[in-house]
Amino acid sequence: MVVTNKPASKEIKTFSLNWLYVPVILLMCIFIIYPFINGLRISFTNWDGYSQELHFVGLDNYMRMLSDPNTLLIVKNTLIYGIGSTIFQNGIGLLYALLLNKSMSFRAITRTIVYLPVIISPLIMGYIWYFIFQYNGGALNDLIVFFGGEQTNLLGNSSLNVWLITFVNTYQFLGIAMIIYLAGLQGISKDYYEAATLDGATGFQQFKKITLPLLIPSITINIVLNLINGLKLFDVIVAMTNGGPGYASQSLSTMMYQLYFARQDAGYAASLGNLMFLIIILISMTALLYLRRKEVEA
Repeated sequence: MVVTNKPASKEIKTFSLNWLYVPVILLMCIFIIYPFINGLRISFTNWDGYSQELHFVGLDNYMRMLSDPNTLLIVKNTLIYGIGSTIFQNGIGLLYALLLNKSMSFRAITRTIVYLPVIISPLIMGYIWYFIFQYNGGALNDLIVFFGGEQTNLLGNSSLNVWLITFVNTYQFLGIAMIIYLAGLQGISKDYYEAATLDGATGFQQFKKITLPLLIPSITINIVLNLINGLKLFDVIVAMTNGGPGYASQSLSTMMYQLYFARQDAGYAASLGNLMFLIIILISMTALLYLRRKEVEA
């Protein structure tokens, strides 16, 4: 009897542990899977976002998206926000981490200053920089005029404002990249560097052969997070340019917002949302799989 009861108790224990997954699965279904399926359904309709009636229009919204000349510009801006912010945040964040990983005066204060913008709301951060860059009464233009120069409309410059927004997003969140890289650097044993120094390796060789390979897990986390956050950038754009002038600084997120709330075109907004989802999945998963292979090789 004792022998037959043991497997039964194990089966009961295993079955009871499986119930722990139920709340997580329910939350995912309610807040992720159902909204995604519903958004996919809406993209095939002409729903205005408010009325109780909606009519199936097939692929009309997607054909409209492909034929719209502004779609390419909006996708290009979205890629600049995502990929550009990722490159700058990781490059500058790694430099800060390498510098602040060394023994130096005011190291803790410097880390705090670099990380401080992260705790500010992105919308507030956008408005802070808007008051710096704006044409009339902007702090930067006031300085330029004070030193004898002429005012310049930076936010109205369609070839420049996208990069200004990318700069602000980079400035605000590079502190997160710095912290993750610092954690990775502090996890690398000093024995590797001591052995490399004895073998006559230069600082650059140590960085290339020791630091970078062992930092790949941190690089993976940073790049994937930065890509996802940058590709769905919204708050800073709304605060600084609201997507203007025209479509010059629109992203897929801001365009969806305007289509849904300002133009009452929820069906077309949903189709753009599905395009953004596809872009984020393709780019982030490609980066993740590539960097995971590098982790194994290292």
